[in-house]
Amino acid sequence: MAAQLWLLRHGEAVPHDAKPDHDRELTARGERQSDDAGAALARLGIEFEACYTSPKVRARDTAARACRALNIEPQVAEVLADGFDADDARELLMAHEGDARVLVVGHEPSFSQVVHDLTGGRADIKKGGIAAVRMGPAPELILLLRPREIETLARGGS
Repeated sequence: MAAQLWLLRHGEAVPHDAKPDHDRELTARGERQSDDAGAALARLGIEFEACYTSPKVRARDTAARACRALNIEPQVAEVLADGFDADDARELLMAHEGDARVLVVGHEPSFSQVVHDLTGGRADIKKGGIAAVRMGPAPELILLLRPREIETLARGGS
């Protein structure tokens, strides 16, 4: 089995002109999206070896809320703040066993670019959305969930 990189884009945040970018916090909707992401991943039975988060407030808060349901403690990784790329993703994964699942919480457009650079595929990762890539000789996108699908999973719908 190969390592898996799970990417959770932060939930909806206050507008860009409300605060400096680093300090923008989640809206009430963003908090729900973050809680739902953790609940959905827990319902799917996904266990993570680690969670890394951007130091920006909206990402840290998303990680903290999602990780409550996953029984892991997020760790801040400066590399997730700006310009996160496929090499950075590989480096985070190398710190873990070969078949580890690692969750990263961060931002667009970096996450979509990482998916593209690893798999050759295109992914539009919405705020509060999740993508997962199975690594290995030919990395592949194995999951892409929009917030409404995550909400359905989190709340036990079908």
